[in-house]
Amino acid sequence: MQDFTNKIAVVTGGGTGMGRELVCQLIAAGAHVAMCDVSAENMAETQKLASALGSGKLTSHLCDVSSEPDVLRFRDEVAQQQNTSHINLLFNNAGIAGGGSVIDIDRREWERTFGVCWYGVFYGCTAFMPMLVASDEAHIVNTSSVNGFWATVGPMTPHTSYSAAKFAVKGFTEALIVDLRMNAPHVQCSVVMPGHIGTSIALNTSSVLGKHSAMELDEQEVANVRERYLALGLPVDNVPDDHIRQMVQQQQEDFRDKAPTTAASAATIILDGVREKRWRILVGEDAKVLDAMVRQEPEQAYEVSFLQKLNQQGHMGLARNDEQTEE
Repeated sequence: MQDFTNKIAVVTGGGTGMGRELVCQLIAAGAHVAMCDVSAENMAETQKLASALGSGKLTSHLCDVSSEPDVLRFRDEVAQQQNTSHINLLFNNAGIAGGGSVIDIDRREWERTFGVCWYGVFYGCTAFMPMLVASDEAHIVNTSSVNGFWATVGPMTPHTSYSAAKFAVKGFTEALIVDLRMNAPHVQCSVVMPGHIGTSIALNTSSVLGKHSAMELDEQEVANVRERYLALGLPVDNVPDDHIRQMVQQQQEDFRDKAPTTAASAATIILDGVREKRWRILVGEDAKVLDAMVRQEPEQAYEVSFLQKLNQQGHMGLARNDEQTEE
């Protein structure tokens, strides 16, 4: 699919980050786009930005991708508002972080994270598959992560729900290659594995999970953060609780503002991968380096020495180990 002109694209998580940039770049390339998000306010900002870049039809839809009835309603709205029985592009991009531990588990948070990051992809594919098959050519793009082949963000941070979901997305998309080749050969698919991308996922996750912001962490949560910082060698023994909260807030903002790859660059890499019909799209130099290292030394991948080697190459430094990746 070299040309996106007049193609009909669906983008989940279009309100911020890579989703917003995908919407903007698709509209600029001449496509018609239906985006969904849980935030009408964020989608309104995307709509404003994208509408200045092209004349394609852009529709916005409230949808929680972890809910199959919501996704089915979204599909029906797309068909009606875009006046179409087919789509050409499906970007299952929406994601949140959370649900780190199964030892000290918050079951609601764990399942919410897994629901958005995995079932959001599965429901998107199953709901829109008839519309993809009905097109002359189509492409499914599922967002996994470097945490889809490396299940950690550091030695002191459990990361089970997000990693499990992203591993599932990767395996599912790879399995789709043969499934589509046998049953719908005009439909292609790609799995996207971003490294550290400049998005608001760390800031947005709390609101999606119905929790407070960093500045509203309670005493126990602050104590847990302090313990992780101390384990990483940060001298925060006598730092006031409010300063710990400010550190977490700054860390989340830095994740967005100081990433090695911008959301706009990530969207460009993804769309170029679609044009080139690549099924495996690594986003960011850090993702490429990490992929090579994990393949070379898989049994060392969760040791501190592995992280130190990664850090020596200038990627995913130990100071960022409490942060999340992508979307």
